[in-house]
Amino acid sequence: MRGRKRLLEAKVTVRRRWLLVCWLMSGAVIVARAVQIQVTQADFWRGEAAGQHRTSVEIAAVRGSVLDRSEVELATSRETFRVSVAPRELRDVEAVTDLLVETLGLDESTVRAATTSSKSWRVLPGTFPPSVRGALDSIRGVYLEPQHRRFYPQGDMARGLLGVVRDDESFGGIEQAYDIVLRGTAGQAVDARDPSGKATPGERVVVERPREGGQVVLTLDVDLQAIGQQALAGAILETEARGGDLLITDPATGDVLAMVSIRDESSNALSAITTPYEPGSTLKPLTVAALLQYELMSLDDVLDTEDGSWTVEGRTIEDVGSENGLMTLARALQISSNVGIAKAAQAMSPAVQYQNLRDFGFGAPTGIGLPGEATGTLRRPERWSRQSAASLAYGYEISVTPLQMAMAYGALANGGLLMEPRLVKEFRDSNGRTATHFPPRVVRRAISTQVAREVADVLVDAVEVGTGTRARLATFKVAGKSGTSRAYSDSLGAYQPGAYFASFVGFFPAEDPQLVVMVKLDRPQGTYYGGSAAAPVTRATMEAVLAARETPIDRRALLDVIRGREVEAPALERNDIWGPLAPRFAELRMDQTSGMVATQNFAAGTSLEGDSPWAQLSDDEGSQGAAGTRGTPGFPSSSSSSGVSARVPDVLGLPARVAVRRLHAAGLRVEWYGSGVVRHVEPMAGSILAPGDTVRVASAREAGDD
Repeated sequence: MRGRKRLLEAKVTVRRRWLLVCWLMSGAVIVARAVQIQVTQADFWRGEAAGQHRTSVEIAAVRGSVLDRSEVELATSRETFRVSVAPRELRDVEAVTDLLVETLGLDESTVRAATTSSKSWRVLPGTFPPSVRGALDSIRGVYLEPQHRRFYPQGDMARGLLGVVRDDESFGGIEQAYDIVLRGTAGQAVDARDPSGKATPGERVVVERPREGGQVVLTLDVDLQAIGQQALAGAILETEARGGDLLITDPATGDVLAMVSIRDESSNALSAITTPYEPGSTLKPLTVAALLQYELMSLDDVLDTEDGSWTVEGRTIEDVGSENGLMTLARALQISSNVGIAKAAQAMSPAVQYQNLRDFGFGAPTGIGLPGEATGTLRRPERWSRQSAASLAYGYEISVTPLQMAMAYGALANGGLLMEPRLVKEFRDSNGRTATHFPPRVVRRAISTQVAREVADVLVDAVEVGTGTRARLATFKVAGKSGTSRAYSDSLGAYQPGAYFASFVGFFPAEDPQLVVMVKLDRPQGTYYGGSAAAPVTRATMEAVLAARETPIDRRALLDVIRGREVEAPALERNDIWGPLAPRFAELRMDQTSGMVATQNFAAGTSLEGDSPWAQLSDDEGSQGAAGTRGTPGFPSSSSSSGVSARVPDVLGLPARVAVRRLHAAGLRVEWYGSGVVRHVEPMAGSILAPGDTVRVASAREAGDD
């Protein structure tokens, strides 16, 4: 009995000892782990703990602005605010709720759900303008988080050229091409977090401030861009074209002053550099230039256009006009004879013909620096067929972009130099200081000065008495050429029946060219010839440019041109918009204050105040007449003490594009808000302003209407 008891006690003792050992070992492990965590791994776990309560975030830099040549903002970043509420911190829930409803314009139910929430904070929907900061910044429990959104002050103007920014990523145009300049440098901050890991509003420590992006200054002129967009949009509407392109450039510098592309009623396209086409007859002056440059023919050499039909290598080339038979090379270009130009091109070897087209910039990128630029198509002579030389002579078997064609005509206008198109004038840092300046750049000499002058003279005749008469201005000589070419369908693998491109390229004044205007319409309906569909657009554009006060035009040089030709009153013509004004035209003078060319010495008893010469015309004639009278820059729409003034026309209720066109025709600048029907104009209709003053137009959508 005693032995059994002792054995039992021994077993209990062993168990106790083992339990003690286990306790001691467990304690040792706990102590060792505590030492490891609190001593050895202390820094690591401190970081982990801090990470649960704080997080490092990137602060996006304010994106730099894109400006036009006169520093008008085309794209900029505007500050907006996101508003958050911490319900537990509010002292007077009802008062804060009412203030938020009034300041932010939100529904009371939405705001009350946030201010009475059981959560630690709530973010109110939407973003709000800087004006809310003054009312809410000092309210306890309300937090404002600044954000920056990309904004385009000119609306849809040049949007295809500018590109877009979405979710801080740039796509297309200037935004993408110069993202590295505009983006800036991001900063760093530390945000506090709640136990669930969400950032706590209002508890941010900025570690490194972001650096704002630089500015990109373009050669674009916002007034010319607006003029071009309105002219092209009106032409597309009138001709029922699928789309079109319009370019205005400075031939002396290569500056792109306006670049408009419209497709499917949208100006977000950039087909002026991305979509090549066969140019047709607008290429003929370059063929003639090659013949003169290489001394293969002269303008007086006679060609036999036969009966307007010529078969070469099994292909028949035909003329559209009725004039045929013997004619000079100059006359063949004036009337756009396919047969005459194709026959003349036979004097060139394939190597010479190819080199000439390359010298004018075809088959290669222009260097404008925008993404998506097409080079067009110019095959090497070894890949030509027996018909290629004749086809190339009048603009087939080659594809070019509208920009390439504008730069080629720039070489004809400036004395033979092919310029690189200059779209970016300079880069500026965030403080507005010039960082990089881009001067005009000559690519090469395409032809001699003498040849350029001879071809330009023939192009003046082409506008005066040839196929481009509808581009003619009353006061200034225009040199230009129309073109009509068939549209090729990739899906059909052939030319599309009844589909054409109508184009016109011209420069003025011909004696001392300041602007090149290129217009192309894609598949116009009805009358599709370039001389009928595109030339009037060129004319309307030039007239509107002459009417605008703030343009890159050297008006004193224009006045010198007029004086040099001893301008007299234009003869009345049936289709001449100067008709109603011709009897009252006396002489030109330069207004020393405005730099405008104005008129004086009107016929006795003539009053322009309230009785404008074009006020008696119909609505359509009135808009054209007003623009047309400004074939002489600064022709006044009403009298004033200075002799130069403009009356605000009544455009209420008109479509925005029509209203803007009429305001431009009156010599006024336009700030256009929204789109649709015009609901508000400031100053009101009938107000007397100086030419070039700004009129603000708000449309239906801007006013909040459907």
